[in-house]
Amino acid sequence: MITELIQSEWLNEPWLIVIGGTILAAITLFLLKFVIIYCLKKWTQRTDFVFDSLLVDSLSTPLTLCTMMVLVIVFGQLLNTTGFMAEHPLPIAATAKAICIFALVLFLDHFLFGTVDYYSARSVVVSNSHSIIKGLIRCAIVCVGLLVLLGTLGISITPIIASLGITSLAVALALQPTLENFFSGVQLVIDKPIRVGDFIELESGDQGFVEKIGWRSTWVKMLPNNMIVIPNSQLSKSRIINYFYPEKELSVPVEVGVHYGSDLEKVEQVTLDVARQILKSHEWGIDDYETFVVFHTFDQSSINFTVMLRVKEYFNRFWVKSAFIKALHQRYAEEGIVIPYPIRAINTSQESAQFKQAD
Repeated sequence: MITELIQSEWLNEPWLIVIGGTILAAITLFLLKFVIIYCLKKWTQRTDFVFDSLLVDSLSTPLTLCTMMVLVIVFGQLLNTTGFMAEHPLPIAATAKAICIFALVLFLDHFLFGTVDYYSARSVVVSNSHSIIKGLIRCAIVCVGLLVLLGTLGISITPIIASLGITSLAVALALQPTLENFFSGVQLVIDKPIRVGDFIELESGDQGFVEKIGWRSTWVKMLPNNMIVIPNSQLSKSRIINYFYPEKELSVPVEVGVHYGSDLEKVEQVTLDVARQILKSHEWGIDDYETFVVFHTFDQSSINFTVMLRVKEYFNRFWVKSAFIKALHQRYAEEGIVIPYPIRAINTSQESAQFKQAD
């Protein structure tokens, strides 16, 4: 009975071979796609790479489209065996190319959007411009995809590219200051010379905390509680001191002078003892910092030296330095170490003699 069924005429019909072959290919390809995605997801669970899960998620829909592309090719090959394509040619190749390009566009769109979402959760700048970045990415992907599709279909894209080039040049000239600030903002985001929350000193001498880094400008909150908005192009060209980079800890030099008759070895030892005590006892001092003393100048009335302290943040330096000076002054008084001050002598007898001669 099975032999008779196989040899029956309706099973040998060309349309039945086409439909059956296409269905069989569809089942095989979709099962293969499911296995590939399943294995890739299992693999991503065992890795610590950030973008592997995003990559697999981005491949899901494009793989479905690629499966459909292969089915279109299989369908065309099966139709070709029946002689149908010779009488009624179908754009099988063009359709397959269009599906492939569409799949690539979807993959890039999903992957780049996921990348923007990832950095948006970690960067204030990207978070503030989240929708703008996604819009620019989608516009670029769609435009490039359409140009590639038109070129694949045999449509000349040279006039379109020329028109886009002229339009882009005109827009770039009209928006030159804005684009300069935009790319300077991109440079600040990538290079990261400053970050939100950093305490910086501008080239003008103004100091403040970085409140916001946008694509066009950077906002700095000054110490008197006012805000300065600086164009990114100007900020990227200026000299900036970042007191919070590479770390918040800061060395604080303190200038001290002692009398010429002082024992410098004793002065150094007493000064280091006071400095270590302050750094260990003060809440803003770095207790494990190896402080040191450097003698450097024979001044008019004193031998000057520098003591190096270390504090946790820029603003802590005022309080630690103040506590150190008070403690050092008290200890010098106890140890008999003299801190000199300039003395100016006035010869009144010579002035009196001059006045008498004048009389």
